[in-house]
Amino acid sequence: MLYRRIPGGMCMTMRIEGIVCTPHADPECVARALSSDNLSNMTTTASGGMVRTEIQTDRLRSLVASLDDYLMNLGIAEDICDYVTQ
Repeated sequence: MLYRRIPGGMCMTMRIEGIVCTPHADPECVARALSSDNLSNMTTTASGGMVRTEIQTDRLRSLVASLDDYLMNLGIAEDICDYVTQ
């Protein structure tokens, strides 16, 4: 957890998490393709036909930027895995 000092000497805890779960024909392939681009605050796993990615950060702006990059990479990873399995 992160602590930020706010005026008056109080501390505020801030932790923001995002979870994206998407179904895929070959989730293991998609997860492997995505994992290479993960930042240190991201984890990607495949299970039960789904790819699950968790992102943790202390700033909303960082979460939005990470999700934007992730979704772009997800589309590319899915296209590549679909092409390879044809």
